[in-house]
Amino acid sequence: MAVLPSACLVTDDPDLLELVDSTASDTTGMKPCDDGKAGDYPCKGLDLVARFARGEIGDSGGIVNDLWGWTDTRTKTEWALVGHSSGTAFISLKKPTEPEHVGSLPKTAAAHSSIWRDIKVYRDHAYIVADGAGRHGMQVFDLTQLRDVDDTPETFSPTATYEKIHSAHNIVINEETGFAYAVGVRGGGSSCGGGLHMIDISTPSDPKFAGCFSDERTGQGRTGYTHDAICVVYQGPDGRYRGKEVCFGSNETHLSVADVSDKEDPVALAAADYPDVGYSHQGWLDEEHEYLYMNDEFDEYQSQPNTRTLVWDVKDLEDPVVVAEFLHETEASDHNLYVAGDFMYQSNYRVGMRILDISDREDPSEVAYFDTEPTGSNGPSMTGSWSNYPFFASGVIAVTSMSNGVFFVQRSKD
Repeated sequence: MAVLPSACLVTDDPDLLELVDSTASDTTGMKPCDDGKAGDYPCKGLDLVARFARGEIGDSGGIVNDLWGWTDTRTKTEWALVGHSSGTAFISLKKPTEPEHVGSLPKTAAAHSSIWRDIKVYRDHAYIVADGAGRHGMQVFDLTQLRDVDDTPETFSPTATYEKIHSAHNIVINEETGFAYAVGVRGGGSSCGGGLHMIDISTPSDPKFAGCFSDERTGQGRTGYTHDAICVVYQGPDGRYRGKEVCFGSNETHLSVADVSDKEDPVALAAADYPDVGYSHQGWLDEEHEYLYMNDEFDEYQSQPNTRTLVWDVKDLEDPVVVAEFLHETEASDHNLYVAGDFMYQSNYRVGMRILDISDREDPSEVAYFDTEPTGSNGPSMTGSWSNYPFFASGVIAVTSMSNGVFFVQRSKD
């Protein structure tokens, strides 16, 4: 989620105020998508497996924001790691129709509540940052502690806290290399211009600063601010960089591409812009590393009558180009998206999670959706579904809703 314009920052937005005051708590069990509804929720091709309301996962008076997933390497139990304004909730999906809130990790004691909290996982450890939160740092939490909890929900303490940053908008992890990248950093030892603050997490509970990267051609302040990124060991068609560690950054005004293989000497490969930029928010690669799908969070406010998803051809890492724009039938602002196989899963605020078939990479088509907040306008607004996690082997998809908690859905069998 982008930093909102100051006129509507956090609680100045009347829509957000209304949603934050919502206290409905009606945890639901399995409800098939029947005649366009799963219980009270509009749907197409997605059944509701279960839901937790905000208050049932330890949040009071704030919102639910980002999430990630973890599959226990020993027990194979799937877990949803759900961020909210005051901490992180750990939800067991051992029995998906009856998920269990096992416990929570509160925000760092020196920090304050924040609507932005982001989580990633590496080698059975969660890494958690918060934006606009003061001296929060990066929390490290050993997830294996969740295996043997007797009295639920338990309140946990962090395994470690990395204090070379204060607030950060997001945390990016390349599980192949054991490096984390804090982005949008404010305060601490080095903000890296808000770009990539690189951290060696090869020893999971002992993070170490590794270097900085920022491309000053990008970002609203031309500091190289990175709002979100995906970092991979590149296996795409550009032979010059195959096997290198490459980061693709959504940098407010541009798509940034960088070779970060040498943490002491990272190299900018591209700073690509595109028509009608509003706010380059977040993107994800296809599995062949040939295309990147990006959401622009503000263009629906400024120039686009419908929700727009950008399709980047990144076969040439030094010259990425937008080759298609998928215009949804909705008008909502678009938010976090992820790609798994031939499908793209996108949380689009007021119209919920939408699933696009991207088997034809340059010509997506919508095949399913689940609306987590069915009341109110479906126009541009920073309320509704924040994010989703579509990578569980079971096929369960976790979806967060800022006011309505966390939903667990799955593709309909019909």
